[in-house]
Amino acid sequence: MEPALTKIGDRMSNLTGVRAIMKDIKETLQTGKGQHYINLSPGNPVILEPVEQLWRKYTKELLDSSDYGQVVCRYGDSQGYEPLIEAIKTDFNRRYGLNLTERNILITPGSQNLYFYAANAFGGYSSAGQLKRIVLPLSPEYTGYGGLTLAPEALFAYKPTLEIDEANHRFKYRPDFSQFKIDESTGCVMFSRPCNPTGNVLTDEEVKKIADLASEHDVPVIIDSAYAPPFPALNFTDMQPLFGGNILHCLSLSKAGLPGERIGVAIGDEALVGVLESFQTNMCIHSARYGQAIAAKAIASGELADIAEQVIRPYYQNKFTVVESSLQEYMPQDIPWLLHRGEGAIFAWMWFQDLPITDWELYQQLKQVGIIVVPGSTFFPGLQEEWAHKHQCIRISLTAEDPEIVTGMQRLAQVISKIYQPLAV
Repeated sequence: MEPALTKIGDRMSNLTGVRAIMKDIKETLQTGKGQHYINLSPGNPVILEPVEQLWRKYTKELLDSSDYGQVVCRYGDSQGYEPLIEAIKTDFNRRYGLNLTERNILITPGSQNLYFYAANAFGGYSSAGQLKRIVLPLSPEYTGYGGLTLAPEALFAYKPTLEIDEANHRFKYRPDFSQFKIDESTGCVMFSRPCNPTGNVLTDEEVKKIADLASEHDVPVIIDSAYAPPFPALNFTDMQPLFGGNILHCLSLSKAGLPGERIGVAIGDEALVGVLESFQTNMCIHSARYGQAIAAKAIASGELADIAEQVIRPYYQNKFTVVESSLQEYMPQDIPWLLHRGEGAIFAWMWFQDLPITDWELYQQLKQVGIIVVPGSTFFPGLQEEWAHKHQCIRISLTAEDPEIVTGMQRLAQVISKIYQPLAV
């Protein structure tokens, strides 16, 4: 059967960004004919035993409690499971000196759903027919933003400036405030901090500047804090979550060990939260409550924040160190490779200046030597101008075992050396 799709149906039935390439990766792994691949592509977090045990413990508590029937066998409030909202309110007020009430918090079925609500509530066409842009302050960015809006023309990303340290093969993206603009055509601003895929962390000053510019036009700033403190605390540099005013602080429990339960949280002004709550009510009534119930216990006890700092963050920070040291050992120093500064998240991001082939061709060549990465060009949603840089980068996951990462970087160095070799002659 080939049903006739609407414009929205056609839009939402197509995969965007890295999700499109995952099909090729899956097929490669399934049809490898016995070849062993070192898979450096996953965004799925590693199952760490202390984290799994934490969730097992609170699952048992829930199963043994009198609350189980109320949690699983009853509908709930569209805003979220009340004890989870209370736990987040209490924790964040104490931790960050806030004055949150229950009306400042919304629980959603994962943060991707939350961004879908926000992108289509604040971006797209207004009732007067004006296109309201969803602005990404710098690119590359989270690939999932590319599939959020029902009006794809609304998504707009700015090119960043690049801080380059050639001697040490490092670089960093920064917002280009000489180009960045917010006006009456802006519906909302959105960015991840720490950033998937690059690990970049916008400074407090950069975030405040963006929020202040947006505030002049009553534009909400949606900060994707899926890797931020207090949980999962996957920041490798000092940073403070920012709240208040036009900022909608959004977090996820996926990288804190609950990706299968799809728990997203929005914290912000009551008016912004109310809009998204209504969107959610119309779309799915409320989020599933089992994951919320065990999360409420883990947050209220303080254990989730502790395990994030003591287990989750050190694990991935060590993985990034393995990537760094392996590249330093194996990658030729006369080739213009640059590693983005590792400031957070669960990925490493590499840029090969003046790469003689495309990132997709590099991806294919790496597969031939048993290494799977993700081509970087899938992480530039909303960037409307052509930029050679976007075809010169790759994303490397920090979820593999240390020996696999070392071998992967060694083989990457060999492939890159051959690619650049004709230029050196």
